Amino acid sequence: MRRFNLAVLAAVTLSAGLTAVPAQAHSGRPLGIGNCTATACHFDVPPGTYDVKVLLGGDAASNTAITGETRRSLLPETAVAAGERTARSFTVNVRTPEGEPTGPDGTPGLDLTLGGTAPALADIRVTPARHARQIFLVGDSTVCDQPGDPYSGWGQQLPQYLRKGVSVANYADSGESTVTYLSEPRLWATVQPLIRRGDLVLIQLAHNDKTTDEATYRANLETLVAGVREKGGNPVLVTPIVRRWFNSDGTLNNGTALLVNGLGVDHPAVIRSVAAAEDVPLIDLTAKTKTLVESLGVEGSKAIYLYNEKRDNTHTSVHGATVYAGLVRDELLAQGLVPEGAVRVG
Repeated sequence: MRRFNLAVLAAVTLSAGLTAVPAQAHSGRPLGIGNCTATACHFDVPPGTYDVKVLLGGDAASNTAITGETRRSLLPETAVAAGERTARSFTVNVRTPEGEPTGPDGTPGLDLTLGGTAPALADIRVTPARHARQIFLVGDSTVCDQPGDPYSGWGQQLPQYLRKGVSVANYADSGESTVTYLSEPRLWATVQPLIRRGDLVLIQLAHNDKTTDEATYRANLETLVAGVREKGGNPVLVTPIVRRWFNSDGTLNNGTALLVNGLGVDHPAVIRSVAAAEDVPLIDLTAKTKTLVESLGVEGSKAIYLYNEKRDNTHTSVHGATVYAGLVRDELLAQGLVPEGAVRVG
């Protein structure tokens, strides 16, 4: 996202009746509304983790959502009555590359976009996060920060469900298997050194392990688990989302839908087995997405995936990714993997 002309910033700030706060990234002072236009904000900050506090609302009724960096959903649509103000906070990870680890670097600093049906930002403060807990994501294209519409990974939508103090560092990357994730220097070799004691690391790799034999697949999962624990982190194994591949009876009980590869390796079954053997928390997203997709049926489930847009039964729409991120949120909360107060519910 380009940097904004100072004259434009001043005009927008004055028209909104706000006092501009000079951007002073290295002085310790919070960065503020002076870094924003009516639709976007840019903050010159180095890579790191930042707390963002926003004050939403205006003279008219408003409904504001906030996305950031590579299309990450950071704050869900928030309605504010005319003349009222509502404060919200979230924590965001700023990194380079800002989206997929093997993708383009993106724009330096923190970029936020204001959306919703009637966005209204009254004030904003950005400060370095202190003692924030990270949730690292290790995965493939169904998890990653997808760079363009209509695609979205569930990891891209997960941040909107988390409050200040917990951020998502999404290192999922399109096309990766357990084999390539471990061998590519920009992936596991980059992620592991960043893990701190107490951080969660959610691992969902299966869709691209089409030629990986069972022994190798199991060993790779065990390597990832051991690598997280070596750094003091907490691994969580996640079974893959189903593919939208129906049988004639309306079920998904087939290898294509349930991620059984050409060698007969049942990826979800192996993940469940490794989780049990290694005493690792398990989010059985295969089972949960299977139940949901079957309940929606052949027609209703099209909106979850990109069938209508791309005839794609593997990758999710923004809507579908948001629904699936909600399933992950529910499991994080139900299993006590994140504190109750750190999660947005509803």
